[in-house]
Amino acid sequence: MLKKKIREIIVGSNNIGKIKEIRDLLPKSYKIFTPNDFNLRSPKENGKSFVENSLIKAKYYSTKSGKICIADDSGLEIDFLDKAPGIFSSRWGGKNGNFNIAIKKVFRELIKKDNDWKDKKITARFVCVLTIYGFKKKPIHSLGMVRGLISNKKKGKNGFGYDPIFIPNGSMLTFAQMKPSKKYKIDHRFIAFKKIKKFF
Repeated sequence: MLKKKIREIIVGSNNIGKIKEIRDLLPKSYKIFTPNDFNLRSPKENGKSFVENSLIKAKYYSTKSGKICIADDSGLEIDFLDKAPGIFSSRWGGKNGNFNIAIKKVFRELIKKDNDWKDKKITARFVCVLTIYGFKKKPIHSLGMVRGLISNKKKGKNGFGYDPIFIPNGSMLTFAQMKPSKKYKIDHRFIAFKKIKKFF
């Protein structure tokens, strides 16, 4: 166990949706910073896995801010597309990470593979790796995953990213159709956080 509890932490992301979700997961007693507080832009994510990219962000923001950092790298893996977009999930949205563009690309790629994909069950999973960096010991990684299906059209106004087209197993609703309070209790980020919450 750690000798000293974390009291200040930076959430290593410039994605407003991710910051809100991670902020809501962290204990209310913590002082939470974001890259904006230090005028930090996002580092170049050139890792080959969710773990590598999560570590790149956590190490960068921790080093630059002097704070302990929790950072996530997450994405959507679609079996029919050979696990794409995967670690390139945000990059499918172009330079500005526009997920309307990214979702349109998902649909285009599915049509390329099978014009009748909408009549089939397209299995997928959301993956999240959380990394805590800034302790004296090695970085701490945690993996969360939630399986589901791809909706054949966008549904819902809540959430962010690919939430409007992801229907988790056991639900009829996309993540974007759910109340945030419900989504937070079943999604990949929550599952990953549950495994490391003991450090807080």
